Amino acid sequence: MDENTRTELEAAAFRRLLQHFDERKDVQNIDLMNLAGFCRNCLAKWYRAAAADRDIEISYEAAREIVYGEPYSTWKDKYQRESTPEQRAAFDAREITEPAE
Repeated sequence: MDENTRTELEAAAFRRLLQHFDERKDVQNIDLMNLAGFCRNCLAKWYRAAAADRDIEISYEAAREIVYGEPYSTWKDKYQRESTPEQRAAFDAREITEPAE
């Protein structure tokens, strides 16, 4: 497979992941962190880092808007719930570290 095709497929998969997250607003970031070790905010950090690797400046908030499909503050007000004691305990008990930017 040539590099261009690989990049196009990876981009399509990323867009589909964002669509899936958009369709599953019920899944909280803490759930993602507890189960997979990353969340929507991690994706935004990785997006921003990829831009920086190419000398493209994008703010964290702009990257989060790309991932969330709207300003993070708006998404948070509409969809984010208070974490439960069980979610928090699972998060605190994780042995992995948060993904690097």
